[in-house]
Amino acid sequence: MESHRIPGLALLALGTAFAGCARNPHPVLNSTAWVRTAPEYDAVAREAFRLAMDRLPEALEHPFWTAAVEQTGGYQELPPAVIVDVDETFLDTTPFQARMIHEGEEFDPEAWAAWVEEATARPVPGALEFARAAERHGVEIFYVTNRDQPLEAATRRNLQAVGFPLGPAGQDRVLTREERREWTSDKSSRRAAVARRYRILLLIGDDLNDFLSARLSPTQRDSLAARYDDRWGRQWIMLPNPMYGSWEDALYGFQSGLSPDEKTRRKADALD
Repeated sequence: MESHRIPGLALLALGTAFAGCARNPHPVLNSTAWVRTAPEYDAVAREAFRLAMDRLPEALEHPFWTAAVEQTGGYQELPPAVIVDVDETFLDTTPFQARMIHEGEEFDPEAWAAWVEEATARPVPGALEFARAAERHGVEIFYVTNRDQPLEAATRRNLQAVGFPLGPAGQDRVLTREERREWTSDKSSRRAAVARRYRILLLIGDDLNDFLSARLSPTQRDSLAARYDDRWGRQWIMLPNPMYGSWEDALYGFQSGLSPDEKTRRKADALD
């Protein structure tokens, strides 16, 4: 049998690399490992979508039921719809996070775009079952995502490949960032666009921005979420995402250009 011994110097270098990784783990190593491997995550995601399925008949029965704060009147006779986020809500993008961890890289827009173009993301546990239940109830699904507009075709291809409904040909159900000039990363304008034509039964997402305009300080975000306490678990269904989101951006004051060390320091300071 051929020997596979590693030369001494190479072994030393390899050990040093692993030791360095242990001392300085990737910022999203633990959170990504939890989402990718823990049955606890799978259970929480399935619970969220089963709760959403339970809410559908109640929402359909009550004509004044609306989940969108942007929908303020005249919606009772509109056809029903739900608005959902894509990443970490309907599609699991942790394979991309894992790739970045293995390569020792932080988030990179070009790498992200290349991965999205592969269109290989799998459904979040429970998401496909919910989508099929919504279809059976005659409820349309709108995918309001902060993926950039050039990635819409790949996103649509991925959703369709795993079985999510996209509606009839010619109807745009995937609403991306900057698809229209007024469609910024704040999703309220896109929710409002759907709300003009549909009664919104449920909002489902993994970020406060999927429900409300939330470019606020952490304290203000807490107050905003508490103000709508009666909607959580009823009209609003939240999926867990410990890897990234506006919660993290709020800790940095939405300053995207900070160094990794400064981000780490601000995270630690927030625990005081």
